[in-house]
Amino acid sequence: MVPSSAEIVIIGGGAIGCSIAYHLAKAGKKDIAVLEQFQLTHGATWHAAGVVGQLRPSRNVTRMLQKSIELYDVLEEDTGQPIDWKKVGSLRIASSKDRMKEFRRSATTAKSFGLEMHLLSPKEAQDLFPIMTLDGVEGATYIASDGYIDPASLCQALAAGARKRGVKFIQNCQVTGFKAEGRRVVEVQTSHGSIRADIVVNASGMWGHELGKMMGTRVPAFAVEHQYLITDPIPDLPKGMPTVRDPDLLLYWKPEVRGIVVGGYEPNTVAFARDGIPQGWDQQLIQENYERFEQLAINAAKRTPVVGTVGVRSMINGAIPISADGDFVMGRVGELDNVFVSCGFIYGIAAAGGAGLAMAEWILDGRPTNNLWPLDVRRFNFHHNTKYFMYDRAIEIYAKHYAMKWPVEEHESVRNIRCSPLYFPLKDERAVFGSRAGWERPNWFAPPGVEPVDKPSFDWPNWFEHVANEHQHVRESVGMIDLSSFAKMEMFGPAALASLQNLAVADVDRPVGSVVYTQLCNERGGIEADITLTRLDEDRFYIITGTAYGDHDFGWIHRHLPSDGSVRTINVTSGYAVINLCGPKSRDVLAKVAEESVTTADLPYGHMKHLTVGAAPVMALRVSFTGELGYELHIPSEYAVHVYKVLKDAGAEFGISDFGYRALNSLRVEKGYTIWATDLSPDYSPYHSGLDWVIAKNKGAFIGREALAKIAKDGPDRKLCVFSLDRKAPVNGGEAVLHDGKVLGVTTSADYGHTIGAPVVYSYIASSDAIYDDYEIEVYGERISAKRAKEPLYDPSGRRFLD
Repeated sequence: MVPSSAEIVIIGGGAIGCSIAYHLAKAGKKDIAVLEQFQLTHGATWHAAGVVGQLRPSRNVTRMLQKSIELYDVLEEDTGQPIDWKKVGSLRIASSKDRMKEFRRSATTAKSFGLEMHLLSPKEAQDLFPIMTLDGVEGATYIASDGYIDPASLCQALAAGARKRGVKFIQNCQVTGFKAEGRRVVEVQTSHGSIRADIVVNASGMWGHELGKMMGTRVPAFAVEHQYLITDPIPDLPKGMPTVRDPDLLLYWKPEVRGIVVGGYEPNTVAFARDGIPQGWDQQLIQENYERFEQLAINAAKRTPVVGTVGVRSMINGAIPISADGDFVMGRVGELDNVFVSCGFIYGIAAAGGAGLAMAEWILDGRPTNNLWPLDVRRFNFHHNTKYFMYDRAIEIYAKHYAMKWPVEEHESVRNIRCSPLYFPLKDERAVFGSRAGWERPNWFAPPGVEPVDKPSFDWPNWFEHVANEHQHVRESVGMIDLSSFAKMEMFGPAALASLQNLAVADVDRPVGSVVYTQLCNERGGIEADITLTRLDEDRFYIITGTAYGDHDFGWIHRHLPSDGSVRTINVTSGYAVINLCGPKSRDVLAKVAEESVTTADLPYGHMKHLTVGAAPVMALRVSFTGELGYELHIPSEYAVHVYKVLKDAGAEFGISDFGYRALNSLRVEKGYTIWATDLSPDYSPYHSGLDWVIAKNKGAFIGREALAKIAKDGPDRKLCVFSLDRKAPVNGGEAVLHDGKVLGVTTSADYGHTIGAPVVYSYIASSDAIYDDYEIEVYGERISAKRAKEPLYDPSGRRFLD
């Protein structure tokens, strides 16, 4: 029987669920029940390969995986349970020149994260992995602190550590439903009875989507088929052989009881159980598919010929968890206030230790110590959780697991989910689209005679010169970009102003028609949202945020609104298309088509004015994200194509042209503008980010005010700095920043500044180190001199967008 109640109910007895229970118990929580429908480990944990690596593109995700290593080093001592942890290191082989360049980039990123990674010659790699051939090998990387572990033993040890601290584990207990009151789940219903709960955690692995649906939450975590084989014994395998990957050949190897595991990520795997996981899927495997595995077997025989000469002890085809975008699904769900999720772990054994700690922090403190937005469940939108989207996209992501990690690359499957009214007109103009939160957005425009297709590169991709031309056209003339994908919300009611004053660091109590740029901070002063709002009336506001951040930012706002109905909100994202008209000639174009005056006196910077453009009603916001004179034209969606055509016709004499998001990024980077989730995050306050000018120093209380006052008094420990490199180099973020050979930080935003004629990067570095003029930026292993900018690199006075 289940207990009648528990403070925390964790659903799922795999490595992730057991790790969450372990860390919560270590933090002092005892009233915890873990519900497992079968036996512990019987989902995907028992057949996992157990490879443990740490380096990921995100610094904080890498930190989380490093916490796994720290735990596995001491877990056996803590629990008395053997875990067969082999800290033998990991070797990655480069079988192409492009891969070696990717590895040099990874080594630079690892250095900036404080993770020791070595670049090896082909011979040095072979010394660690003697059964490999050197055919086509360009080099390798080696991380000594990686390794492998027995997944079932790890799970049992985490459970043992949790049990000894009072956690209850109820096995063979199937969850059948939930009872909710308002925005809280108050009861978990099971085959053994019901249990009252204060907090519910969905750690059900590949069942995450189905369990989430039962609660009314979006959890796009499910499974695909993954195969590996275990060979018969291989003579003379060296003791302490590292785990090995050859991503060009789509393969990994891991020692296994005198033999070796050989697995990989082929391009044609199969989504598991599209119509629902079969009842009783208890420690089961899927029928082997030798035909599909053949492509991996051929590659394995090429790189490790001995594998083709020994027998196969067994072939494993198991269902492994994955999410709709390939990254984990973690955090508090947006739909319910007391439900957390931790599912979709395609490499769950590597992550389990750190993920359990992060989730314990999330549950107990409201957020993890380090921001984990790349893994946050709130990054997903409605379409991510649909069968139509998530399975086919997951197959593409699985196939790309070992694919070349180009700096900029778009997915190809399940596209055209969300389209602006301007999609087809822009397609006619030869737009090359990217996808963001399901929206099709123009990245760049191919001139006549140029193939409108992305061709990524570690050097200069095929769009570089065309983006440069778009960039310069905005600086010198006038351009238009479709920003319809912005997330948009109206807030109204008698308490709307007071609520926004409580949330925003800026003073929102400005005259009707004012446009206010502000951050919303947490109680520690960290930036939870970076938004623009317009006061439409005394008690009505229009709030705008980035394409991918609507659920996150609007969720933060909703969580802090009064519950008495004095504030109401409406998501109006689909109701308005947005055209950003910008450049020194933008006012000339707008003046030709607007019935109202748009002079600086009648429409100054930081204000909104209702205009009639052609035959359409338009809210014109005088703002700039390019550093040039500009107008965001918010247009009822049905009028968007009309307004676009009117502007295009009127702008012909001024040379108006379309531009895309890649030019927008280079424009804003050289101007010094920041974006949330790249430069701004809950890890840093406006003082850290150089946005303290936004903070209203004389208004009343607001969330984070006390913390910000302390940071202002003591000074921020780190500062966001902008650097321009002394020569042309392809920067993309993730580069190391150094001074006198000391690594100071990692770059966030990075792009080429086409007007200033230099690469530009941003990075947080210690305030004590943010005092020099000269630094170095490591790009693909090469250190390039750079200067720290003391003011915006482009138009420091701001006259170009203010006049």
